[in-house]
Formats: sequence, structure tokens, C-alpha cells
Amino acid sequence: MPHTEALALISRGTDEILKREELEARLKLGRPLRVKAGFDPTAPDLHIGHTVLLNKMRQFQDLGHQVIFLIGDFTGMIGDPTGKNVTRKPLTREDVEANARTYADQVFKVLDREKTELRFNSEWFGQMSAADLIKLAGQNTVARMLERDDFAKRYAAQQSIAIHEFLYPLVQGYDSVALKADVELGGTDQKFNLLMGRGLQEHHGQPPQIVLTMPLLEGLDGVNKMSKSLGNYIGISEPPIEIVTKTMKIGDELMWRWIELLSFDIGMAEAKSLQAEVAAGALNPRDIKLRLARELTTRFHDPAQADLAIAGWHAVVRGEGDTSLLPLQDVGVPVEGLRIAALLTAAGITPSNGEASRKLKERAVRVDGVVVEDPHTHFSPGFEGVLQVGKRNFARVRLLAV
Repeated sequence: MPHTEALALISRGTDEILKREELEARLKLGRPLRVKAGFDPTAPDLHIGHTVLLNKMRQFQDLGHQVIFLIGDFTGMIGDPTGKNVTRKPLTREDVEANARTYADQVFKVLDREKTELRFNSEWFGQMSAADLIKLAGQNTVARMLERDDFAKRYAAQQSIAIHEFLYPLVQGYDSVALKADVELGGTDQKFNLLMGRGLQEHHGQPPQIVLTMPLLEGLDGVNKMSKSLGNYIGISEPPIEIVTKTMKIGDELMWRWIELLSFDIGMAEAKSLQAEVAAGALNPRDIKLRLARELTTRFHDPAQADLAIAGWHAVVRGEGDTSLLPLQDVGVPVEGLRIAALLTAAGITPSNGEASRKLKERAVRVDGVVVEDPHTHFSPGFEGVLQVGKRNFARVRLLAV
């Protein structure tokens, strides 16, 4: 691929490329670049927000470059202070090792296993002496560390900053030295750490890496960064039907953002054309969302399971097919059972009984495809069926006495 086309593909969805002219110059040389991204194994499961970086790495792979997936098993025991207003609790070696194993399994749902260099930063930090770490710490100043936004805010607010937190950007930066990285990818919140890598490479006589930052993907709510703690995420190991139903819940505007950052099948030129068709009323955005849902489900599972999941979604939303394709969710209820509003809330379909009552009045509630309006409708333990509010929120439930 000509370097101009390669640069356009690499630039898709990026927030910033530092230094773009250096990247273009290295692409012109025609040699494979060493492209690095690091992930601390802080939790056992990855969600599709993490795949924004993985997708960009896959694009580099498809262009013939050497991708390095770095598991920060050493940095994970420090605890990344990025965006935190308190010191993070460091992980134990056991936690890190367990999470790292699951990471290695999951990333190859996106990356080409045969073309990926899988590394752990304990390879070099495990060999370092205390004197080596002190020497590394001597290559920067407290004033420089306090230029980092989250450190500056904590310092100004007189919130404590532990000494080991200052080590984190240095340790991440040194990873680039150890790996001789040409390019490092990271989220926009990682810019300080990524630039630290450039500085340390120059100090060690290496050409400084190009820094490429990717935006943080908004979660299902369309507002906050995708996060397991906020519950607005899609895990890449979730059942196919969950990936489909959650994707179909996102807003139409967020859909275009997800296409830019997550889709391989829909190029930017086609996305603009589709957007124009939707704006003209010639195309239902639901159909594009289904296409994206199918692509994501196929990527993390396979085409056959994606087809079944799409069929399950159609079974509820369009009344076409077998609702038994939906996953079964057990809901604990009192022995005497629950009225419909309380049940919808207990099943997580509505945020409150008040909202459920409003939806009943709007005739937006269905049980097994039948509209329910009577707020006194009662369900007892042993009931099994599909609850639905509107077109996007539904669940197949089984009631158990608690």
C-alpha cells in the first residue's frame, strides 16, 4: 500500500499523532515498524473499549508492521495513577498473573496471533536492581511529574501522592526503550506517559517513538467512558446475544462513533454515504446498527453464533423467531411474588418502579409479546418468559423464590 494510503488508514479514528511527519518519513522507508501498546492486567476481562487500541494494532499488522502486545505484569503491581484522585491499591503477583493469562487469550480475537509479539515487562524490570531503578528515577524531576494533569490537581488539592506513583510514567516509558519501539499507542489519558517514552529513548540514544493517541470509547450511555464499574460496557467474552442486544441499545449518534473506532467492514467513505442516506430518510439506522452488531459478534465469536444472536434479537423486537435463543436470567422474588412494575425494576429493565409505571401507561410494556397495561398484574416464583420495555430493553427471565 502506498505510504499516503497507509497513513490515512492509520489516522482513522485517532485523536492525535505526535509526530505525524516522523511517522510519514518512517513509512516512506518501507521497513516494518515496531508498534507497541501496553495493557496492565488490572481486571480479568477486556471490553470493547479496550479493542479501540487493539483494532489500530491490527491495522498496523495488516500493513506489515510488527505489533507488540505488552502485558504490564510489573507495572500492574504499581497501579496506574492515570485519572485517579487517590492512590490505587497495587495488585498482588497472583492477581496479575491470573489476569494476564486471560488477556493473552482474549486479545487474539482481534490480533493475528502469528504476527503478534507477546511480551511482559517483568522480563526487564524483574532483572533490575534497586540501583538501576534509582538511576531510572534520576532521569526526571518532581517538577516534570507535577506537569501531569492528575498529579497537579491532587497536589493543588493537598491530596497525597505516593512516591511509587511517580515511578509509573518512568517505568512505562522505559518499556519503549527495552522494546525499541517506533510507535506507541495509548488512550488520550496516557499522553504524558507516552511522551515520557520519547524522552527516555532519546536519553538512551534511540530514535524517539511516534506517539499515537486514541479516543476513549463512550459506553452504552453515550456519555461516560466505557467502564465495567459504570456498567455501560460490552465484554468481548460476553455471550453473542448480549453483544447484539447491547449494541442495538446505543443511540444513533453514538453508532457513527463506534463505526469509526470499532468497524473493519465499514470504511469511512461508506460510513459518510450511509450517514447521508439516514439523514435523507432513505435508510433506517437500525439496519446499520444490526450490521455493526453482527460484525462485533462475529469477531468475538463466529458467524454462526452471530446469526443465532441476530435471530434472537428479531424474535423479541420484531416478533420473528424463537425467544428461547435469548439467555435466561434468574430473578429472585419474594414467595408472594411481585407486581409488574417491581418485576421490571428487579430484572434491571427499568431504573425504578416509577419509570416502570410510566411505561405501563404508555403501553410500552410487553410480556411474551403481549402488551400489559394493568399495574396490578402479578407474577409468582416459577414464571418464565420475556419481559420487554420499548424496543430496546428486554430480558428472558425465570423467577425464583428468595
